[in-house]
Amino acid sequence: MKLAWNTFTRFDAPDYSREGITNFHKFVNDETLRKMFIAGHYQLFVAMDGDECVGMLSIREKSHISLLFVHENYHKHGIGSALIKYVSRYGIEEEGINRLTVNASPYAVGFYHKRGFKDLGPETVADGIRFTPMELKLR
Repeated sequence: MKLAWNTFTRFDAPDYSREGITNFHKFVNDETLRKMFIAGHYQLFVAMDGDECVGMLSIREKSHISLLFVHENYHKHGIGSALIKYVSRYGIEEEGINRLTVNASPYAVGFYHKRGFKDLGPETVADGIRFTPMELKLR
């Protein structure tokens, strides 16, 4: 979660209110979230460079991208795209899903559009968190 928090503060936080920043910090440091990973409600996929985690993507309830972050030194190297491609294939083959959803931060909307995600509605704000709901059809 350190990667998520560090990347969020550098790239996403400037677009968020104090409330949104506080709530995101609570989310990535929540003991309940850790327990949900252990219980299998969330899955975590990572990209490694040697011993260093340089990218992460978590899935909630088999098909919703909850967290996707890439270390700033590795932006524009295809890591985020590779994680989405891997999780898409995994979702089809292992989970039998036909779509991925995400609540994209303002910083990430263009990234997701370039990977084929379509908006499901307008930008929304909930608990200070700004996002655009999106989906990617896998089949």
